[in-house]
Amino acid sequence: METLTVPQGSFHLCRYPLRHHQQFRAWDAADEYILQHVNKLHDLHDQQSILILNDSCGALSIALATTDSNQNIQMMSDSWLAHQALLTNLKKNNKPINAVKLLDSLQSVDSSLDLVLIKIPKSLALLEDQLYRIRPHLDSQTRIVGAGMVKHIHRSTLKLFERIIGVTKTSLAKKKARLIYCDVNSTLKPGVSPYPKQYRLENTSITVVNHANVFSQDSLDIGTRFFLKHISSSSQALKIVDLGCGNGLLGLIAAQRNPQAELIFTDESYMAISSAQTNFRTLFGDHRKAEFMITNCLKGVAENSVDLILNNPPFHLQNAVSDTIARQMFAESSKALKKGGIFVVIGNRHLGYHAILKRLFGQCEVVESNHKFVVLQAIKQVI
Repeated sequence: METLTVPQGSFHLCRYPLRHHQQFRAWDAADEYILQHVNKLHDLHDQQSILILNDSCGALSIALATTDSNQNIQMMSDSWLAHQALLTNLKKNNKPINAVKLLDSLQSVDSSLDLVLIKIPKSLALLEDQLYRIRPHLDSQTRIVGAGMVKHIHRSTLKLFERIIGVTKTSLAKKKARLIYCDVNSTLKPGVSPYPKQYRLENTSITVVNHANVFSQDSLDIGTRFFLKHISSSSQALKIVDLGCGNGLLGLIAAQRNPQAELIFTDESYMAISSAQTNFRTLFGDHRKAEFMITNCLKGVAENSVDLILNNPPFHLQNAVSDTIARQMFAESSKALKKGGIFVVIGNRHLGYHAILKRLFGQCEVVESNHKFVVLQAIKQVI
């Protein structure tokens, strides 16, 4: 655990989940920059209504949270892990859990807003969706400040603010971070949000719905297309998990090919789980048994309880290439599978998943590979 020191005070912060060898701090220079700026906004009144978007570990929320019962701070994120990090860090800093109201990315803000602080997300689509969602709660007096590392703020980022909210300017860079200032133009007519998006899955009658923070919203990505060929069929009553499900397409096809199977979809993204649930119910109605879990990897799935796990893991942690999440998914899968259960994963060839799986399962076979992807299968040994 490290200590963030800003004008609002010193705060002990950690990431969630806690890892023995943590690669990243629980805040960045953009968090420090925006808090320094907010400290200079002396004309904000005591009963200010603050919305914070994409506060990954709670640095902004905790620094601004007080015990004032008139204060209204809301933190909106698409990440269940970000919510858990904030709750953990509130406790560590002896702040009441209700000092900040948590909103997921599909919920509505419950008041007009005096101050909006936005950590710029990796996904431009998510930012666009968020700007559309908050616009009805803004007026000409609302202050809007965005923050991000310089390398993540592009002209396309600023154009979104200008098109949806109003005139946009940026600050000078400081410690490789930059602020975005946006003035609300109440006469601007940005139209309606294009999200969620949908497309027809090729060679099927299936319509796939994708919320803004779901990967590959407009068409089937090439990795998933390659994986779909290797989802097996069975008439047995299996329990199948789509781990890190995104829009749930792997689980959807597994359900089609395994008519007696019970499905579990897991993801830490609220938009992913909502997309997967919509897609599953559209295809199967309420006639098929399925569970949709917003969680950390397989947290909440019992050990030795499932027959098949399908996984297309992320290979980024924040904005850096990392196999940290994949390793966690693989290890938890080896525990969740029954003896003889099967784990099937797709990854880029260069990531070396084969060696990791061989250490965990004792064996691993290549199902198919091409110049870009490899599909691997590991079976939990019956001993």
